Amino acid sequence: MPTLLNPVLDLLTLRGTVTETEQLTPRMRRLRIDGDQLAGLDVRPGQQVRVLVGGLTLRTYSVWRHDPSGVVELCVLDHPEGGPGAHWGRTVGPGEQVRLRRPEGTFTLRPDAAHHVFVGDETASVAFGAMLAALPADAEVSGCVETATAADRLPLAHGDRLDWTLRGGTALPDAVRRLAPAPGGVAYVAGEARTVQAVRKVLVQELGWDRRTVLTKPFWTPGKKGME
Repeated sequence: MPTLLNPVLDLLTLRGTVTETEQLTPRMRRLRIDGDQLAGLDVRPGQQVRVLVGGLTLRTYSVWRHDPSGVVELCVLDHPEGGPGAHWGRTVGPGEQVRLRRPEGTFTLRPDAAHHVFVGDETASVAFGAMLAALPADAEVSGCVETATAADRLPLAHGDRLDWTLRGGTALPDAVRRLAPAPGGVAYVAGEARTVQAVRKVLVQELGWDRRTVLTKPFWTPGKKGME
């Protein structure tokens, strides 16, 4: 990275160091990043950060865990098609410096909701994990998470209250029809763009949810990179 860029990057990004990595699933790797510049960040459950990878390429990752003392944890999914983000997540190790932007995004937990419904896939499960971990033990939780294999399931708080399905089985819109969550809470729907819209349609048009209570986040769509 050219030295002349450093002052500009210092204005736009925060610096940290990878201090720990862990393979949570065969395709999901947890990265712990520590740094003085990360102390005191305001991170709402479900928010994301943009990370500089492969030179000047930005990739977006949901925050898995956060400690105000100066720790941000990310979970990076290894995509079969590769790319700079997947390569970085697969190869970065302890001691390496990281530049990231401040947390952002409105796809966040609504803690005062009467009940919480989570619907999505592997790409959504990191944000879901942060949201679920922030809920009290007596929170009313339901939903459905789709993964390629059973081994791809992240350890989520309240995960025993969710329906888990494998890709190629029951489609997520049909799983939501079967679950039939009653209106009155908040639904968090994320993952593949077309599936997100189909689930939203089921909730609003078939099950009577107010569209304002269905929060959506399309993380990816086939054949298109860089949605974030």
